[in-house]
Amino acid sequence: MPSPDQNPRIPCLAMDPECSQQLPALCAVLTDPRQPVTDDTCLEKLLDWFKSITEAGKGSSLLLLQENPCLVELLFHMLKPQDLSPRVLSFLLRLAGVFASQENCFQYLQEELLPQLFGEAGPRGGTAWTAPTVRSGWMQGLRSLAQHPSALPFLANCGAVDTIFSLQGDSSLFVASAAGQLLVHILGLSMQGPGEKHPSPQACDWPACAQKIVGHIEESLHATAAPQVTQALNALTTAFGHCHSPWTQALWVRLSPCVASLLEKDPIPAAHSLVDLLLSMARSPVLSSGCGLWETLAQTLSRLNPAQAGPLAMGILTLQDCPQALRAQALGILLQPLACVLKAAVQAPRSPGLLDGTEGDLVAVDMLLSSRSACVGLLCRTLAHLELLQPLLQCPAPWPQAPMLWAVVTILRFCNGSASPASDVGGHLCAILVGCVRVQQAALDFLGMLSQEPGPQELVAPVFAILLEYLTSPDSSPTVLKKAFQASLKWFLSSPTTTTPSCCDLDPCTQVFLGDLLPVLQKRLCSPCWEVRDSSLEFLTQMVQHWGGQAGFRLALHTSEVPELAMQLLQDPESYVRASAVTTAGQLSSWGLYAAPPSPEHPGGQQDSLLTELLHILTTDSEGFPRRAVMQVFTEWLRDGHVDVAKDTERFVARVLQVASRDLDWEVRAQALELALVFLAQTLGQPSSCCPYAVATPEAAPPGLLPEALQPLCRVRLFEFVFRALFDCDRPVAQKSCDLLLFLRARATPCSSLQEAGGSPDVASVQAALQRWQAGEQGQPLGNLEPQAVMAVLRSVDLEGLRGALAESSDHVEKSPQSLLQDLLAMVGVLGKNEADCY
Repeated sequence: MPSPDQNPRIPCLAMDPECSQQLPALCAVLTDPRQPVTDDTCLEKLLDWFKSITEAGKGSSLLLLQENPCLVELLFHMLKPQDLSPRVLSFLLRLAGVFASQENCFQYLQEELLPQLFGEAGPRGGTAWTAPTVRSGWMQGLRSLAQHPSALPFLANCGAVDTIFSLQGDSSLFVASAAGQLLVHILGLSMQGPGEKHPSPQACDWPACAQKIVGHIEESLHATAAPQVTQALNALTTAFGHCHSPWTQALWVRLSPCVASLLEKDPIPAAHSLVDLLLSMARSPVLSSGCGLWETLAQTLSRLNPAQAGPLAMGILTLQDCPQALRAQALGILLQPLACVLKAAVQAPRSPGLLDGTEGDLVAVDMLLSSRSACVGLLCRTLAHLELLQPLLQCPAPWPQAPMLWAVVTILRFCNGSASPASDVGGHLCAILVGCVRVQQAALDFLGMLSQEPGPQELVAPVFAILLEYLTSPDSSPTVLKKAFQASLKWFLSSPTTTTPSCCDLDPCTQVFLGDLLPVLQKRLCSPCWEVRDSSLEFLTQMVQHWGGQAGFRLALHTSEVPELAMQLLQDPESYVRASAVTTAGQLSSWGLYAAPPSPEHPGGQQDSLLTELLHILTTDSEGFPRRAVMQVFTEWLRDGHVDVAKDTERFVARVLQVASRDLDWEVRAQALELALVFLAQTLGQPSSCCPYAVATPEAAPPGLLPEALQPLCRVRLFEFVFRALFDCDRPVAQKSCDLLLFLRARATPCSSLQEAGGSPDVASVQAALQRWQAGEQGQPLGNLEPQAVMAVLRSVDLEGLRGALAESSDHVEKSPQSLLQDLLAMVGVLGKNEADCY
């Protein structure tokens, strides 16, 4: 091996003496077949560590090999691949590429080592090559190595490019994909140089390596076998998606005739890959409109069948600088299946806005819809594409709202068997779509999206009618019912009541739908299926949240049995349902929709019994979901000034914190801290518009008023709860507690002001108790804390340091390189019994 140039020592090199001492033992382990390394994760971490060292600066790789000759010996051991497991051999090939990514280290390793590792004499020509992990490691090593022009002659001389060509068709999809990406990477590297800015489409002007790769792609595009065409198209898709240099325009000028020739074949080979390529090119910032790209896109749209053309049409409609004629063509292609549905139903109106320009292609759609799988797949993809398209800025104008509403309502009628077919196609649709849950879900999602622009008022009644059919039908599955509830809510919210601020009641159509819906909701709340009960409660909660103040809604709800049935579900056997019932009860109570006239026995009415019921759930429920829901409801009640909380806020907060402090669910304790923060902010007069976790320092309280303001917090034993949470074994709880205390300290007055107000308290006993709590001994209470003592403790505790420690990952110590080396050595028993850094 040639003598390397002397390199100055790099100060930031991350190889400490302890790690360097362990490297020889590690290298011996990796090359010993009697001590196999079975943990791929450790090898990946080890490779990441070496990468971080080589990225420390220019020359760091060479310096690392000079200071640790055992690494060079380790790489030379790959020349005997029969002694290595495929796992280790793959790792070493990748490691060699990492070292050779720096040009001076590449020159150092090139003469004797690299040609034998990556050439025919290495693993490529042995039995180890049969393992996909070795082939993958070989390519990843080359990918790391090919970072500088010096690597190009090496790749040509060792025959690597030809091997990559063959690996494009590898039986392993991961290997085949990596081969295509590596090919594009080498092509981009070869095009770097003087000719990069103004390349010529002529092949003779390109570097030799680039000529070879482009020639291979061109040959593959002319192949009769579809897999070869797919490989070429995928490679080009990667090139145009990741390379935005001017040479890509010359590449397209050269290869566009080959791509255009694919459109003349029947069927078109690799149609999906062709669509991916064209969209990748259309999004490239380099290709100009003069490259004939728009014409190719229009021709492709007209040649593909609807299933193949849908993704291309969707992609075209999301482009910003697309010609209007091409956008209109793409929208027509995308709407073909909906036009076919409208044509197939008797009661659906003819919609010129949807059918214009699509009649010539309806025959192909009719043929496609004759297959169940094709029909279901096409309709679901079309609805999903249109649902994604509507909110975009590039949404076509005018948007055919009314025809699409009729189409999706018709699809839903075909699915529930209420549509009347108008042709043989309609008969096929009836047979295919009846009871098809997948199409029902897609159609209901799309119907909910269309509520953003309701369109003509006469279309709202058919929409409500089909939604009511699905909500009423016993054949609706739980997932379809959930989708129907979600779509109903969106159409409710789009009614004039919620879109017009001056309107204070429901419009007639919505009022009628609500009157029909509530009896259905009553039935669904009693369903034997827990998913249906849960979806019904979620729907009711959202309705109350948005419409709790509407007179028409309140009247309709009061005259139904829905509130009483919802409250009965607080005792449901399923914990998810109980949690949803808690949330629903909280909303009903907040809006006064579950208030009963007070009686002599219960002056507070049912509201007081609800508060007691929720406290009982918080105390006794064996599942975490209902208890978390109770804490969220209580926090909202406190924040919004709920009438029952306002009666005796301190008693309410004290009872909740006492129960929550004993809860084993960390999310319950964390939510209790949120409640404590709301009470703290209200007590100190924090403006409701200011976020307590804001970066800006909150305004300090007046010196004389702070001790008095803290008295309510002391009475509810808030500080004992928060200090205990500060040392909670669950990090999110401790972090939330630390943030709360930092917020409080920021509101406090300076130390001198407190001393003037009340002197310096003795806090030694409190600090001692906190130290015992931090050590895990939390049996002893802190006692009655006075405001001055609280503030003194806050100043003495290093909250910033604690917050920094909590922000670190739990394994930050074990992530050290020395720990990683110890783990690898411990796996094969090289370390002593107690030397392994097990974690």
